[in-house]
Amino acid sequence: MEAAGGEDAISFQDEAVDKSIFKDCNKIGFYRRQKLLPRKNTYRALLDSVTSGKDSTKFQIINEVNKVPLLAEVYGIEGNIFRFKINEMAPLKPRYEVSDVLIQKPATKRLTPCPGDTGDTGTLVLKDDSGDLKFRITANPFKIDLSSEEEPVLSINSMGQLYFEHLQMPPKHRPSTESEEDASTDPPQESQDDLGLWKEKFGKFVDIKANGPSSIGLDFSLHGFEHLYGIPQHAETHQLKNTGDAEAYRLYNLDVCGYKLHNKLGIYGSIPYLLAHKLGRTVGIFWLNASDTLVEINTQPTVEHASSPKGPVLAKQKVRARTNVRWMSESGIIDVFLLMGPTPAAVFKQYSILTGTQALPPLFSLGYHQCRWNYDDEQDVKAVDAGFDDHDIPYDVIWLDIEHTEGKRYFTWDKKKFPNPKRMQELIKSKKRKVVVISDPHIKVDPMYSLYSQAKDKGYFVKNNKGGDFEGICWPGASSYLDFTNPKVREWYSGLLAFSEYQGSTDILFVWNDMNEPSVFRGPEQTMEKNAVHYGNWEHRDLHNIYGFYQQMATAEGLIQRSKGEERPFVLSRSFFAGSQKYGAVWTGDNVSEWGYLQISIPMLLTLSVTGIPFCGADVGGFIGDPEPELLVRWYQAGAYQPFFRGHATMDTKRREPWLFGEEHTKLIREAIKERYALLPYWYSLFYHAHVASEPVMRPLWVEFPKELETFGVENEYMLGSALLIHPITKAKVTMVDVFLPGSEEVWYDFRTFVHWEGARTLKVPTALEKIPVFQRGGSVVPMKTAVGRSTGWMTHLPYELRVALDTKGSARGELYLDDGHSFQYLHQKHFLHRKFLFCDGVLSSSCADESGHYHSECVVEKVLILGINKQPSSVTATSSDRTEKQVAFTYFSKTAGLYLENLSLNVGADWEIHVK
Repeated sequence: MEAAGGEDAISFQDEAVDKSIFKDCNKIGFYRRQKLLPRKNTYRALLDSVTSGKDSTKFQIINEVNKVPLLAEVYGIEGNIFRFKINEMAPLKPRYEVSDVLIQKPATKRLTPCPGDTGDTGTLVLKDDSGDLKFRITANPFKIDLSSEEEPVLSINSMGQLYFEHLQMPPKHRPSTESEEDASTDPPQESQDDLGLWKEKFGKFVDIKANGPSSIGLDFSLHGFEHLYGIPQHAETHQLKNTGDAEAYRLYNLDVCGYKLHNKLGIYGSIPYLLAHKLGRTVGIFWLNASDTLVEINTQPTVEHASSPKGPVLAKQKVRARTNVRWMSESGIIDVFLLMGPTPAAVFKQYSILTGTQALPPLFSLGYHQCRWNYDDEQDVKAVDAGFDDHDIPYDVIWLDIEHTEGKRYFTWDKKKFPNPKRMQELIKSKKRKVVVISDPHIKVDPMYSLYSQAKDKGYFVKNNKGGDFEGICWPGASSYLDFTNPKVREWYSGLLAFSEYQGSTDILFVWNDMNEPSVFRGPEQTMEKNAVHYGNWEHRDLHNIYGFYQQMATAEGLIQRSKGEERPFVLSRSFFAGSQKYGAVWTGDNVSEWGYLQISIPMLLTLSVTGIPFCGADVGGFIGDPEPELLVRWYQAGAYQPFFRGHATMDTKRREPWLFGEEHTKLIREAIKERYALLPYWYSLFYHAHVASEPVMRPLWVEFPKELETFGVENEYMLGSALLIHPITKAKVTMVDVFLPGSEEVWYDFRTFVHWEGARTLKVPTALEKIPVFQRGGSVVPMKTAVGRSTGWMTHLPYELRVALDTKGSARGELYLDDGHSFQYLHQKHFLHRKFLFCDGVLSSSCADESGHYHSECVVEKVLILGINKQPSSVTATSSDRTEKQVAFTYFSKTAGLYLENLSLNVGADWEIHVK
């Protein structure tokens, strides 16, 4: 099938991915070198080289075999963080260090050096100012132990797997004496090609390495930890698994269309950050490296075994659990941050101190998004938009994929299909909705295309290893790739979004960055050659995983500049790295319309959520294939309770707008989407907390219940904030499901029937197609809207309802955050409301949670439902901020112990109280 856009354009069918084009670990040279060469701990710390400054403590490490010295640096960072770096003392040329991910230079605190506790000159102990954390360095063999209050937490290089390939002259350029000196550490000549030292073959591709081997590696032992999470993106379980031979988790951004399930192959994004959790402590390891990276995990669980008998008693000895984590990267330096917790919330905060928090999204982006590759033309867009209104289904954004452009030339419009894009957008704007268009990083090679000719003239494309512009194949055919690692390229690209530059764009148009791993059809592993050259003369191998991060950064900045700094951007990116949360949303890429992909979306999104990217989602219905109606309904029901909510499908699927599956299924999809819209006040408040306090929106149970071992491996249900428990249905024809309600001191209320159960139990819940299990946690207040509109824009002035679920002590608390939903005035002018609700001793009160915020709203709290009122009250009164008191009409439901109040008309921004007597 020929794709639109010219005879050289590429179709989806042409590029359906052959999984054999991707490497397994044994085909990766640096992995084979680190794994297959016989190694022992050959490094020794030179403690007589220690120097201490106000920022760091430095010392040398030497390889006992090749005598190459390394420089180690230890930093104490405010907030219970350690940073550990290893680089060459005197490299032949600088080694790549990741920039632009850390939001600022971390605030350091002095670490106090003192001798080993026993006076051993072979150890050095660094203490933080509290004295609780100790960083113990052992000289020979080199090892580091971190302890908290004398309890071992983690060790570095205890397995002796520190690995550092120093930069060398190519063999043909080395003096003969140097070649002889290095002979003891070089592999035999006949195996050098196999190990990929100076060139590496994969299929028809040959990777010529101008800098030779430069890989690094280090091991970490986590004491007492059996549960690890993180290092996305993989189509895998939330809890990380043990890795056997040649099956390490790979972090390498790749375009893997229809990726396999339960596979450790890296897909679209990479975050080299994992968390370990046990009863009493959570820690994090952030490995700041943007090159091809592999992570091995080996957990040794707690065991009890019999020891020698002492008299008549056979003693039992418990061996504590330990998990060993080995990081291996192709290039760069060792730069690792150790986040010492001790709680999940503390680790989230520590990571955000380094990489930033989630950008506060515009409210419309939390609504439902309708996408397809492709909506054919302006009439198609108009018909789909009208279809939502005709079928009473809310939605906020319609998306345009690559076919809206003129021959896959981004920032253009197909003149036949979209002759008047501004008029089309005016129609969408009149419905208070938005448009998102795609903008990929590849640029069609066409001298008549102004964007291409400008970028070529300015030298803004990535170069090949011979100095010319890199060319690869993507949707337009022959393409060059913008070098987003160059600040000048990002600045220029941001400027392309100005209304004067992007003809046909308006202020309701936002952007989707796709294919930015980068995807290069028919390239090695469907991506760019590793010896391509970027700004600063860095090879692509050094920074591959951060390429898409830079495009999303430039796009977000362009949208902000377009509005003269007034409006919040919305940018969805397929590729991502640590820190991408500062620029927008991500999703799980090209999934498939099968039940297994619905099921895996939950752990994939939980993993993204705990690694700093709360604004994440999966394509509802599956991008590839045609979902059966039951699967589509279940996917909408799940997606409605996941942060980014978009339906999407590829071009060769049947149309699947929500009303095309019969009235029964249309009704169920409508109800799921309306549930999402009714809860938007709660969603928006959660994203505010993600923005200011780095709290995940979608949370695994262990985050909310860190002391409950039963929650540590749960991934088929999750918390939405701290108040709602969600259990999506991810299998066909299910009529009953087991729902785990955690917390021995908790009480849980069915969100629809209001029936309540005590926690610490597994409940059998009927699961007719009409709904999925949702429970509200006792002790919470959930703000909602009493009705929904056609989009978020129609709901601004609709009244609020509060769902108050009492805990076992008869109390509850919650919050509401409110601003204009689109601008930066919440930040610059403090135009926001942050309200807190508290129910205690029979009184529900509303008060200000942040006195610095000021925002006028005419909205009122119209209804309140209080669950857990065990007897019918004699009266209910409301007292407003001016102390005016009025009687409140109420209805009491003895069966569910629910008290329903309505016609309250209490201003959402005012102080007031409701007394239940």
